Amino acid sequence: MAPIPPKPASRTGRFAFWRYVRNFRRDILSANPDRLYDAKMAEMKLPFLHSFLVNDPALWRRVLDEDAAHFPKAERLAAGLEPLLGQGVFISNGALWQSQRRIIDPAFEGGRLRDVFPAMVEAGEAMTRRLRGLADGTPVEIEAQTSHATADVIFRAMFSVPIEDRAAAAVFQAFKTYQRTQPLLSLGAMLRLPRWLRHLLPSGLPRSKGRESRKAAGTIRALIAQLVTARQAEIAAGTAPDDLATKIMTQRDPQTGATLDAQSTVDQVAVFFLAGHETSASALAWALYCVAIDPPTQEALRAESRDVLHPAMTLGDVGRLRLARDVFREALRLYPPVPMMVRDAARADLFRGRTVPKGAQVVISPWHLGRHRATWTEPDAFCPHRWQTDAGKTASRAGFIPFSAGARACPGAGFAMIEGPLLLAMILRDFRVTPLADRVPVPVAQLTVRGRDGIWLALDSCSEPADFTRP
Repeated sequence: MAPIPPKPASRTGRFAFWRYVRNFRRDILSANPDRLYDAKMAEMKLPFLHSFLVNDPALWRRVLDEDAAHFPKAERLAAGLEPLLGQGVFISNGALWQSQRRIIDPAFEGGRLRDVFPAMVEAGEAMTRRLRGLADGTPVEIEAQTSHATADVIFRAMFSVPIEDRAAAAVFQAFKTYQRTQPLLSLGAMLRLPRWLRHLLPSGLPRSKGRESRKAAGTIRALIAQLVTARQAEIAAGTAPDDLATKIMTQRDPQTGATLDAQSTVDQVAVFFLAGHETSASALAWALYCVAIDPPTQEALRAESRDVLHPAMTLGDVGRLRLARDVFREALRLYPPVPMMVRDAARADLFRGRTVPKGAQVVISPWHLGRHRATWTEPDAFCPHRWQTDAGKTASRAGFIPFSAGARACPGAGFAMIEGPLLLAMILRDFRVTPLADRVPVPVAQLTVRGRDGIWLALDSCSEPADFTRP
């Protein structure tokens, strides 16, 4: 029988508005009713908020792809992230966003992924060396380790420097503060309220946390600006390495001929760090927990890793990590790093016979889609083998969008689907992970779906690790 990893309890019964506010501030996942795992669509009317959650594949495809221009990203939800991301591609809309994507997308094409693959391997090697010092069977907070590893990948791929670089380490430390103090979704931002009134409905964090979050965002941006300025000088001198930072700073918009200015480059680097580090760290940590509660899958993945990984491996070898890829996809299904995506209806529409007024909020929830009872067999079970079945492949087309969909799909999705299985395989090649009976993680939505008190596992070396130094 497939194991059932933890899932937050849904609310039951009807909630008064202020009770919903209180529960939302605590955790947006458990604030919502259980019926959303069955519904094709749900409408919610609260004071200052008219919202439609859509699980019907025909509807979410309309919103995210076919009619995306009429469902832009909700600007008030971007307000909380703007101090860090500026007008980066994650939160921008319209012509600005279109130009940004034309400049950014070439950096993540297949050929560029081959170029950055050695950086992923080097970060993985550094990760396993760090883990060897912790692998004595005592509890390890694995989210902290996956965060370190994925941040290292980003800095090596973006700026050709490891996380131990002084500037990179400073960004990472500041980002840990930001992650702790800034939620992805704030109820005050979701409601259509005057700005002065929104501040009366904070995310549930003390007001001092808001100040701490803004300060951390400013620190991160200042440090990134230093890296960008240094890279501009290297580009001018003809000495810049051929990495992702150089690529996006020199790429021209094919329609306008424009390049990103310094401010816009800082915005995009901040987005890459948030999206490429935070989301991958979340998914990797949950994947490790899932294989910890499924020893047969863990052993099979270890055998695959030892068969595939070798000192001279290339990007092509990652395709042979089939089980690692399926485990990572299953973790993304169960614990999508970004659990909800919010769009505004720019005009009145009709969903399943109901009028969607202009200005209404439309929510697409990868969390509920990934566990929808009409879409998936055993939706709450960890079953990576489903990805090799016809039923699993059909379900994925209806309910698997951890990277969004359509024109606004994450440009780094291919990057993540190489990085995640690779790092997972490198860890399980050398280490065994075991769950702790007294520390079952509770999923909550912070910047991404994380364990409320972390994800703790016992870590042991399972044999003498192989030498994975590249020739």
